[in-house]
Amino acid sequence: MKQKSSAAERAPPSRLQRELSAGIIELIRSDGLAPGTRLAEVALAERLQVSRTPVRAALKLLARRKLVHAGASRGYFVAETAPAPHKAPPKPSPDETDRLFLSIARDRRAGRLPDEVSERDLMQRYDATRPIVQRVLTKLAEVAAVQRKPGHGWRFQPTLADTQARDESYRYRLLIEPAGLLEPGFQLDPAWAAEMRLRHQEMLAMPWSDTASIALYEMNAAFHEGLAAASGNRYFLVAVQQQNRLRRFGNYDWTFGHARVIVNCREHLAILDQLEAGQNEAAAALLRRHLEGAQKLKRSPANSAAPSKIA
Repeated sequence: MKQKSSAAERAPPSRLQRELSAGIIELIRSDGLAPGTRLAEVALAERLQVSRTPVRAALKLLARRKLVHAGASRGYFVAETAPAPHKAPPKPSPDETDRLFLSIARDRRAGRLPDEVSERDLMQRYDATRPIVQRVLTKLAEVAAVQRKPGHGWRFQPTLADTQARDESYRYRLLIEPAGLLEPGFQLDPAWAAEMRLRHQEMLAMPWSDTASIALYEMNAAFHEGLAAASGNRYFLVAVQQQNRLRRFGNYDWTFGHARVIVNCREHLAILDQLEAGQNEAAAALLRRHLEGAQKLKRSPANSAAPSKIA
């Protein structure tokens, strides 16, 4: 075991680890964090817009370089010495990255983007800077929407590319998702339910914009995956996760209007109400009705005449 651990320690850091470690150092500098300040993984993950796992790996990398140090029990803290400041390029704003997300989603749905692209392809196509393109590709890789090719370039993962595939997906989901709520091992996590309720209430309260469709989809995906996880049946969860990966690009490009967003959120909240009351059969019926309603929505055709713009 020690040999495996030391081999992992000697392995060169991944590109994501290098980028996140630089981002953590930049946050330490910009926030003026004093030596000894605890670095919370959750807060770092939220600010860097990644999950906790890559943040933990980046902190381990910084600890090996003595830029942070591990606590006696757990966690990481700002080291006594920090590297000399350097002038870093300005970080892209969330609006810029979200607009590029949306443009890529639209172009993939319209068949304007090939299955394989390079960073330079995307920079030229969308008139975007390399930091923005890299940020978007990294986020897409985290949700398994793209995969880095060996050596050079990126490959988009399969999606629900036509009406027949979309209908088949909904029929499949209608078979498994309501059934998951009726599994004998179903157990709702109260903390997850409270978080979902808050996210849906915030979505209902926020002003709608095209780029809000990204947050909407990720909230929806988390809701359906959370229900599958609560079933206690690992195969239900794997099936829903696969469907969410296939649906991601099509749903980033939301074409059903804000009124449907409101309906969607209220239907999710009604399902939660029934589950928290222990009425799983009623919740399963509501979930079935929710999926049937979504299946009937007709997506407007994507405009295939020209590339989407991000500005």
